[in-house]
Amino acid sequence: MALAGALTLAPLPATAATPAFSLSGGVTAPIHSMADAVRETVYVDSGLDLDGDGTRDRVAADVIRPSTTGRVPVIMDASPYYQSAGRGNESEVKTYDSAGVPVKFPLFYDNYFVPRGYAVVLVDFLGTNRSRGCVDVGGQSEIASGTAVIDWLNGRRTGYSTLTGSATKSASWSTGAVGMIGKSWDGSIANGVASTGIDGLKTIVPIAAISSWYDWFRSDGVAYPGYSSPTGLGSQFENSNARSRCGAVRSQMTNGSPANGDYTPMWQTRDFVRNASKVKASIFAIHGLNDLNVKTLQYGQFWDAVPSTVPKKLWFSQTAHVDPFDFRRSEWVPTLHRWFDRWLLNVQNGIENEAQVSAERAPNQWADDQTWPPAGTVSTVLRPSSSGLGTAPGTGTSAFTDNGSGTPANWLSGSNTGRAIYSTAPLTSDLRVAGTSSITVGVSSSTPTAHLTAYLVDYGPATVRTGEGIRTLTTESCWGESRTGDDACYRNTEATTGNVDAQIIARGWADLANYQSLSTPRTITPGTKYRMTFRLSTTDHLLKAGHRLGLVIGGTDSTAIVRPGQLPRLTVDLADTSVRIPLKGSVPAASSAPLVAGSVSAGTKSELG
Repeated sequence: MALAGALTLAPLPATAATPAFSLSGGVTAPIHSMADAVRETVYVDSGLDLDGDGTRDRVAADVIRPSTTGRVPVIMDASPYYQSAGRGNESEVKTYDSAGVPVKFPLFYDNYFVPRGYAVVLVDFLGTNRSRGCVDVGGQSEIASGTAVIDWLNGRRTGYSTLTGSATKSASWSTGAVGMIGKSWDGSIANGVASTGIDGLKTIVPIAAISSWYDWFRSDGVAYPGYSSPTGLGSQFENSNARSRCGAVRSQMTNGSPANGDYTPMWQTRDFVRNASKVKASIFAIHGLNDLNVKTLQYGQFWDAVPSTVPKKLWFSQTAHVDPFDFRRSEWVPTLHRWFDRWLLNVQNGIENEAQVSAERAPNQWADDQTWPPAGTVSTVLRPSSSGLGTAPGTGTSAFTDNGSGTPANWLSGSNTGRAIYSTAPLTSDLRVAGTSSITVGVSSSTPTAHLTAYLVDYGPATVRTGEGIRTLTTESCWGESRTGDDACYRNTEATTGNVDAQIIARGWADLANYQSLSTPRTITPGTKYRMTFRLSTTDHLLKAGHRLGLVIGGTDSTAIVRPGQLPRLTVDLADTSVRIPLKGSVPAASSAPLVAGSVSAGTKSELG
């Protein structure tokens, strides 16, 4: 596809008679000047007083919009990062002039879309940057940071010219149509706001986004290492007011996230999947299949829970936690352009009728399908046995000792035996895994504490993206119009690649004590068998003919979960163990041939951001 917008634009001068937008070649054209764009800040009443100062918290929203008498729609990115980690591959932060007027708007959205007749609104989460209130990591404060501004843009809530003053400011320039976009935490609030069903939110573009905060900190009863609760994460981004006044909110988060991994009422309020039935906004989601920061389960479960009437589009890349602007830029910008034209300006470009999913099969090699999961995908039960992995039930048991040092690399290479491995025979034709899998394990433990890991593995040679999946170059490309203090040019990237003999394509972890309930752990009696079903990550992966589909069952994956209190010897009842996988294609017989992988692609975990 041509590099639409890849050159710095030379827009026409704006006048009072300039229309809000104009079409050229079926898309909105750059008819407004960035030099004349209106830049301002509004402080919107959130309706909350979480910092307890007796005044309702106001959320700060920085606005840049074309100078036109026509009304314009809004592209909105709400974030905690605008004065901390920054946004994008170059960690851009907001800047302001001496009068407090916003100058630098991070990312390319303003440079590209404002000339085309859109406003861009960048919102500071309550408790961050220039907003009041508290950071509550996925809670009511965060959701209000988005819903309050959407209400203001639709004339339903009061906005003010200053943080504490009484002078009001209206959004008379807004059509009320809003599209929320953002990567990681920013995209997570888009999911959360959409799950309220708020009027005016027409579309969301969640990139590597969270749909359940429990599933970012925990996995089916077991904790991930790192942050023990949302408190530690949120405190990194608080402004000075929040640090001094939000102790009660921090305590609520700490008390609501017990280290044993239980699913509590606090986690429930931060679970957007449970309210996904309220979503009305169209969705264009993007996720890296090798993202171990925000795991692909996050979008898979949201996708499945959103009503089928909601228009949806999905990109799966081979990257880890990476924005599509940095792995597929020349296709991403024009696709996003058409998406916003369709849902915010009602341009009938037919994008909703095009392929629903685009998946990266090899570095920079993409394949499209009209629907996702693709037609012909069948939920298939496979069972491990002494013969390998197949449709026939197994017999007997398999036992191994959890030594607490298992890793994807040493489990798949055979250098650590604290797991059991099963596989099909070599595939006679391509086999596609598309969707979210689950595993049921009948298992007994020699100790009263036990953690479980499961992987689906593609055994066979392949060239894949490695690490995060990209390397940043010194050259730049420009996407929109630059202006003083805010240029439209960004460093290019290229794929980082390598050859592997095995790829982990889905994974999951669990605490056996939660075999009956995620909210109430049970006592584990050594030697007693328990049956537990837990989730594996969402994927879209094509196994080539000649490869083998493998299943790994282990104890502690030391790269992903914490150790149990006492490391056990685990005995798996093969007759009571199975894995349910969404498959397109035929599965050959089981194979007991030994599996040893040299180079392994196991995914990458990076910081949330």
